[in-house]
Amino acid sequence: MNPNLRIILIEDEAATARNLEYILKEINPDIEVVVILQSVTEGVDWLTTTVSDYDLIFSDIRLSDGLSFEIFKQTNIKKPVIFVTAYNDYAIEAFWNNGIDYILKPFDREEIQRTLLKYNTLIASDIKIKKEALLKQLESVTNRYRKSFLIHYCGRLIPVEAAKISWFYTANEIVYAHTTSGQQYTVEFTLEQLERDLSPELFFRANRQFIINRNAINAVEYFFNGRLLIKIHPSSQEQIIVSKAKAMMFRKWLDQ
Repeated sequence: MNPNLRIILIEDEAATARNLEYILKEINPDIEVVVILQSVTEGVDWLTTTVSDYDLIFSDIRLSDGLSFEIFKQTNIKKPVIFVTAYNDYAIEAFWNNGIDYILKPFDREEIQRTLLKYNTLIASDIKIKKEALLKQLESVTNRYRKSFLIHYCGRLIPVEAAKISWFYTANEIVYAHTTSGQQYTVEFTLEQLERDLSPELFFRANRQFIINRNAINAVEYFFNGRLLIKIHPSSQEQIIVSKAKAMMFRKWLDQ
């Protein structure tokens, strides 16, 4: 791995940027994060006015003031880009903007290490990825999520489509799936496992107890101290509260 790798991070969520920088340093302490850019405006300004050498960009897609693709349209970036995002519907466009990989949030150390190895392989062999290979990778990205669950219920196995589950809820170390028809099942997964396995376009981790389906949301109300109260169908006995820290992320997720 290139010991002098210089990286730009384009990410508007400070916690995600810190986590990514920590993982990069953990993988290779000699990696240098040159700058963290938090918006399209900041990205365009820095990349057009700052004379600084770098090798690679890690970029989110949905930023606070637009899509990061606008940065690449307004600058003359030639370096490869690894897109790190919660949305898989931009994958094709990403590969037309110097993208060499597409990582979906939440990411882990293994995924970041894999993509760095891929970058180094491409640089070392001077290989340009063909569009056919990119489309195959896109297919693997978009089809990686769980489509259904086979649930044990009353001595039977019942297939339940993921899209027909309104929300997942955990209590006393048991996880429940509540369907759009009002049926409740227990599932043999933790919320952390479900968060990885479910499509981030359709499902959102609202808090420690709930993962909710976009199509089940009836309304969002302002709550105390910058938090949000989610009204969902079928309704839950427990209030579904999104914290102030996650409120902006939730609103961005819902507004697409």
